[in-house]
Amino acid sequence: MDHRFELFPKVVISNTITQFKLRSLSKDIILNDDQAVLIRLSSLRRDNYQGSYEASLDQVVMPIKGIVSFELKCKGQQEHKLELIIPNQETIEFRIYSLSKELWSLYPFKGDLHMHTTRSDGREEPGFVSSMCRQIGLDFMAITDHGQYEPSLEAIDLYKDLSLDLKMFPGEEVHGKNNAVHIINFGGNFSVNTWMRERPLDLEKAIEIKKNHIQGVNDEQSRFEIACSEVIFDKIREGQGLGIFCHPYWQIGSGYYISEEVTSYMLNHQPYDAYEVIGGYHPYEQESNTLQIARYYEERAKGKEVPIVGVSDAHGCFNNLFGWFYTVVFSKSSQKEDLLDAIKSCRSVAIQDIPNSSPQPVGPFEWVMFTLFLMREVFPLHDELCKVEGQLMMKHYEKDPLSKIELSKLKGQTQTLMDQIYGRTHE
Repeated sequence: MDHRFELFPKVVISNTITQFKLRSLSKDIILNDDQAVLIRLSSLRRDNYQGSYEASLDQVVMPIKGIVSFELKCKGQQEHKLELIIPNQETIEFRIYSLSKELWSLYPFKGDLHMHTTRSDGREEPGFVSSMCRQIGLDFMAITDHGQYEPSLEAIDLYKDLSLDLKMFPGEEVHGKNNAVHIINFGGNFSVNTWMRERPLDLEKAIEIKKNHIQGVNDEQSRFEIACSEVIFDKIREGQGLGIFCHPYWQIGSGYYISEEVTSYMLNHQPYDAYEVIGGYHPYEQESNTLQIARYYEERAKGKEVPIVGVSDAHGCFNNLFGWFYTVVFSKSSQKEDLLDAIKSCRSVAIQDIPNSSPQPVGPFEWVMFTLFLMREVFPLHDELCKVEGQLMMKHYEKDPLSKIELSKLKGQTQTLMDQIYGRTHE
């Protein structure tokens, strides 16, 4: 991304003529109206049977009031290199992406569906963590403390009177009694942990019913853990939440924290709504993510659709996990119903973005390719706006009375940016 220039749109409908506008933001490069410039487009995916290595015909364009306007038809679903050639000066490169109209109609939303606060074993309070989520560029999030639903409601309540673009959802990490499997209840309308504590006999009965239907698992403890987990997933869906199967290859003590029988059963039968393919592991624990990713692609090779998420599982905002791992969801909106539908429909990509290393998106190939483009060309602009909003949220957390007014002025700015990037106009 060349920050000396502004180019919109950046994401367009493929095989359709699109109007572009480009202008300089730098005093060092002035696009004079009396100086012709050259526009050149070439596609990165050379997949045509004829002329695969040929760029589009160059266009000669005259700036008007410092703005270069031109039309292009971007072929296929792919990334393109756009060059602005200024005679006797330099060639400036831009990137744009073309999508089918159906995929272009979706927005990319960044979120973290698994994190902790001081209400369980985290380091900061729910309100603090929520403001930090916006500061690092998240569009949606949930506090998911161990065994507790109330901290997520505490965070939501703190900011309920503000005009926020950050969507905050209820959540909890669910731990069944004598069950090593960890499960996230994201967005559920009630606490599954509370239900289990208050209705132990109902839980026990439901587990026994589930156990009678489990085939091919000989170990009794594994049968119990599978049955208990299936009950939990059912209760999460009853509350209209998303049930996430967490970190199966987390290594603790003498081995992975759940048995291979349990992991294989979960992946074979998919009682969950989403698989935590990337979790918040410290660098010395990265083998766990490697295994989870390998297992995901192995299941995909079998022909399975596997909904996935990436999460930080952060227990603090300054512990080298927060912001390194997250999910990009391609959805109609950031409302819960649309996000859950997108994730369940495999329109999500799990991200591992450790500083000083190349980002690693995981997911369906086309979405991964597009996500790499977004991480380079779009999210840096988006995140700059989010940072300011998050800082004002922090001021509200610190009881600054002016923060509410200042935040109201920023309402909708990230949406406006995304509409510019996608070249969308609204009636």
